[in-house]
Amino acid sequence: MMYQQLPIIDLSAAERGPEARGLLHAQLHSAAHDVGFFQLVGHGVQQTEIERLTRVMREFFALPESERLAIDNVRSPHFRGYTRTGDERTGGRQDWRDQLDVGAERPARVPADGEPAYWWLQGPNQWPRSLPELREVALGWIDRLSGVADRLLRELLVSIGAPADFYAPIFGQGAHPHLKLVRYPGSAGDGADQGVGAHKDYGFLTLLLQDQVGGLQVEREDGLFHEVPPIPGAFVVNLGELLEVATQGYLVATNHRVVSPPGATERFSVPFFYNPRLDARIEPLVFPYASAAPGVTDDPANPLFAEYGFNELKGKLRAHPLVAERHHAGLLSPA
Repeated sequence: MMYQQLPIIDLSAAERGPEARGLLHAQLHSAAHDVGFFQLVGHGVQQTEIERLTRVMREFFALPESERLAIDNVRSPHFRGYTRTGDERTGGRQDWRDQLDVGAERPARVPADGEPAYWWLQGPNQWPRSLPELREVALGWIDRLSGVADRLLRELLVSIGAPADFYAPIFGQGAHPHLKLVRYPGSAGDGADQGVGAHKDYGFLTLLLQDQVGGLQVEREDGLFHEVPPIPGAFVVNLGELLEVATQGYLVATNHRVVSPPGATERFSVPFFYNPRLDARIEPLVFPYASAAPGVTDDPANPLFAEYGFNELKGKLRAHPLVAERHHAGLLSPA
């Protein structure tokens, strides 16, 4: 079977009357239950906004390495800042990309005795001094896509017969969004093609803006990874593990990866992760298809926790070993 494209969902259909909204819900239901991935158009984000983000991102990666390393994420106990090529891991192997990690701009919270260690994830971002526009653009993008993701999540819940606002209490002002500005510099010198290894995201929804180079691949029903052809102006959306857990597997989180572009070709992408409060406990979703849910995928190497923050902390400690060793050695399990 050939997979030339993921389902294409037009979010603007929600505003075009009952018939159009009904079709939207049928398409969302199918995409989220059968695939776990789709392309989102009609989201309301303007091309001028996309172009500004893309321009500023490229300006950041064009800065001298010394300026990028001045905000190395190893300096941040909150896992914020710049990660050099090869310093992040997926599945224990190096990801051949460099990136800037940004979250909600909040004061640092050092966990007190008895408080969960995941509060280390809350804190300030690091910004390059010579590119002040980046702070405005990145934080603005977080706000903009949080709005899109909120609308999308509500329509998705309605599409499977659940209350639209079922998870509203765990988002809002206390939500824990995460933005990455990513550059894939081309193939690694050792010939490995892991831009980022196969994985599932551990939040609710991911909205990815990718350029026209390609390289994103999604695992489909045949067990193979298939290319996701870029669509200008569209977001590639995938469901995270929390939605799979919340629906006992009725909605699926799907493995995906990025293959490095050939030679010295650069690829840029901007994944945005729509995540709830760190202390949110994910209640099972009440919906009429629950009896048809197959159960959550069991992976002993990747246990899932009821409180969201523990899932993200687990992922950060694995993905950023240098940060973990410098700031959180006490949280690392003995090998």
